Amino acid sequence: MRRAPPARPAPRQGGPATSTYLDTVSTEALHPAARETLLSALDRGWADPLRLHGAGREARLLLDNAREVVAALLGSRPDEVSFTSSGTAAVHLGVLGLLLGRRRVSPRLVHTAVEHSAVLSAGAWWARHFSGTADGVPVDAQGHVRLDALDDALAQGAGVAAVQVANPEVGTLQPWPEVARTAARHDVPVFADACAAAGRVDLPDGWAAAAASAHKWGGPAGVGVLLVRKGARWRAPFPTDDRTDARVAGFENVPAALAAAAALQAVVAERTVVAARQHALVDRLRAALHAVQDVDVVGDPAARLPHVLTFSCLYVDGESLVTELDRRGFAVASGSACTASSLEPSHVLAAMGALTHGNVRVSLTRDTTEADVDRLVATLPDVLAQLRP
Repeated sequence: MRRAPPARPAPRQGGPATSTYLDTVSTEALHPAARETLLSALDRGWADPLRLHGAGREARLLLDNAREVVAALLGSRPDEVSFTSSGTAAVHLGVLGLLLGRRRVSPRLVHTAVEHSAVLSAGAWWARHFSGTADGVPVDAQGHVRLDALDDALAQGAGVAAVQVANPEVGTLQPWPEVARTAARHDVPVFADACAAAGRVDLPDGWAAAAASAHKWGGPAGVGVLLVRKGARWRAPFPTDDRTDARVAGFENVPAALAAAAALQAVVAERTVVAARQHALVDRLRAALHAVQDVDVVGDPAARLPHVLTFSCLYVDGESLVTELDRRGFAVASGSACTASSLEPSHVLAAMGALTHGNVRVSLTRDTTEADVDRLVATLPDVLAQLRP
């Protein structure tokens, strides 16, 4: 038998200077409740939950428990909850499943211009493989969908409308009660991308399918949540199998699903206190940034996620800002929230009419302090002076 090569030390994340992590929209650190549950579930939930022996029955019990917890916290029924391999997979299944179920009514997807790239790619795939169409609806300068434009678009006929709960890049909450009423008036089901919002705010009413992502609330990566309302005209867009859930395929990751449920439960339990603190810190950051020359803060100042703030800086590019702030101890993001690794210009900011270059997104952890915010504000002018021509 060959001997395994010696383990190499793991690379340091973000460089040696990084000490303040401010990119939780990308991923939140594993919540202590998730870590504890995951370690316990690895010993108890490893078996196939379809099997009738004791180990299989225990795994099935844990999987059902995870489904019940998530359902209760996200305002759905246990039989409406499916665990997927990621939030993106849940988005694709939600959008395409509703479109397929409504194909005879209309092959047209209507979505806001600021939807996550997962929704946009699902629309492009639908157009390519099913000869459907996907049309964007404009937003205002703060990122809210224009309800008059949505009404006009749905009046022209649509199979599905896709409207996110909150924008992951600028934090703006969509006017969901009005969105739901508009869609109901035209008898069009709505898909809700709740990946950025789940656990942070209550999910609204009025959706036919929704998606969430566990690693954004402190659960383990690789766990998405698909919600499909009972009675919704949804059909599986991809092949499935004979697993416990007819909406998805593959062996369920029972320990990860249970850890995701534990993290969500903990986050919701502490949400009131954490959200109030984060709102105050973002307000503090927003006020301080208004005093920095040639910096424009974007997004709704009030109707927003509690932990997200995006600002754009004139005469400097986002890649340089991210790199220099990282060198000085701050892990932040730039570019579109869904394509930040490529640092492409943000389609979200473009749709809002905002500056698409030189943008920085800050998203706080539950442990971010006033001192962290004040240090960032004190550091930014020096960074801008160094980078600007």
